Amino acid sequence: MVIEQEGAGGASARSAGGIGADLWPRVAAALAMALAALVATWTGGIIFVGFWWAASAIVFWEWQRLMRAEKLIERVALGIVVLALAAVFAMHGSILGAVAALAVGAGVVGWLAGAGLEAWAAAGTFYAGSMAVSLALLRASPSYGMPAILWLFAVVWGADVAAYFAGRLIGGPRLWRRVSPGKTWSGAIVGALAGAALGLMLAGWTNRIDRLFWLGLAAAVASQCGDLFESAVKRRFGVKDSSGLIPGHGGLMDRLDAFIAASVFAAIFAALHTRGTYMASGIFEW
Repeated sequence: MVIEQEGAGGASARSAGGIGADLWPRVAAALAMALAALVATWTGGIIFVGFWWAASAIVFWEWQRLMRAEKLIERVALGIVVLALAAVFAMHGSILGAVAALAVGAGVVGWLAGAGLEAWAAAGTFYAGSMAVSLALLRASPSYGMPAILWLFAVVWGADVAAYFAGRLIGGPRLWRRVSPGKTWSGAIVGALAGAALGLMLAGWTNRIDRLFWLGLAAAVASQCGDLFESAVKRRFGVKDSSGLIPGHGGLMDRLDAFIAASVFAAIFAALHTRGTYMASGIFEW
């Protein structure tokens, strides 16, 4: 759910040095999706989990269709069920159950894909499922669940927006030209700092401000790595966009690539540092 389709730090060659005529359509699409995500976060419970399960199901479909492998319908149908099961496990705090569901589902999906693409098909199950599971685990906390998700939004969205403008206005050396020629070092650096700062502003009530800044910076960098990863996957299969689901702006995976990586990073960090029953406390109390 980002303004920039090409990802953090992106500045297309045709629009380097300027904002570009596509800014307002991107803003409109980003605001609509952000509003839906915020409403789901505020509501919580099954609405929140269902919202991100639906998003992960679309991402799973987009990943599977990239490969042009066998039995797409069967793989997608199975994946949707597996993602729902994993999300329900996560909603009830069962990390083991969620991981087991994804592992078994990934094995079957890989088998259905046929020779040569088993690993890619299986990886798509973990890729899509990791987002729904991570967010469900974080949101489950009565005290820290919503602050953790809002902090994550602030970090990722702040990094994306700042990277969009910095990449186009400052320009400069490319971050990884072979994988994603549009991304710049200037956009990546400014984006990471802005994401960390915005996350800190949103969660300024905590008494661990210095630690939360560095955690936000790490999450912002993780989001940029997620953007690059998705670009590499698309390049591997020779496509520009994950789908045409959002007219003129690619697919949902193009919008969520950074957020997927950041949410997984945040969930792993929280799990390793939690001091209570619920994982989200690990973000604010480590």
